Amino acid sequence: MAVPIPFPELRALLDDQVRSVHTILGRDLIGFYIVGSFAVGDADLSSDCDFITVVRHPLSSRQEDDLRALHRDIPSRNGLWPKNLEGSYAPLDDLRTLDALGRRWLYVDRGWSEMQWSTHCNSLEQRWTLRECAVVLTGPRPTTFAAPVPGALLSAAMAEQLPRLLDDLATWIRIDTVAWGQRYAVESLCRMYWTFTDGNVHSKAASLDRAVWTFDPRWADLLRQAQADRCLPWNPNEPPREGNATLTRAFALEVLDRVRRETPPPR
Repeated sequence: MAVPIPFPELRALLDDQVRSVHTILGRDLIGFYIVGSFAVGDADLSSDCDFITVVRHPLSSRQEDDLRALHRDIPSRNGLWPKNLEGSYAPLDDLRTLDALGRRWLYVDRGWSEMQWSTHCNSLEQRWTLRECAVVLTGPRPTTFAAPVPGALLSAAMAEQLPRLLDDLATWIRIDTVAWGQRYAVESLCRMYWTFTDGNVHSKAASLDRAVWTFDPRWADLLRQAQADRCLPWNPNEPPREGNATLTRAFALEVLDRVRRETPPPR
């Protein structure tokens, strides 16, 4: 299996996961795909590895139990990557239509040993990434079965989500006290804004770089600090640089002002 991922430990883990999932699902396994940062091109050692496994039919009780046992075991293994896998098991018919957006799929969060039924991977952004640039570990290209995601739909979704981004982040992390959360907010604002402008999903690294060169210079220090620190690991005890949380809120207002100015008037 040739996987364009420059981490041998991760490649070995993915090989093993594909074999284990094939043993559990048999002919019901359609394909195993890497999405997220590894698909859009900015993954590093601080990234998680996002996957979507496509299944022919909704999971049986036995299949669900066996997958839960597999993902209960994986985080207990030695190394970095067993604790940084995240993904879902998506029924094929759900992926054929955007009408199934928001349905819950069996999902494992980064570092968790217990799976849950979640809408996390059944979003427009993940659907777009799966179809347009997923890394195929096994199975057909997603363009053969996944419904296309219109750019206008992605743009509209970003226009709706951006105004509540900081409030949504506040439900699980505080940008005032955790540097990782403050950096994540800046990265997300940039990535979501560029998706709003052109209807494509972009990497966080490319989005930051583009913002440095196109936003007003008063934001340059904030953006360059996010660039410089984005590879730092999660550390809940690391506070943001002085003043950066306040600057991040101001930057969010700048992004929202751009969105308002660039949104076409209703017809």
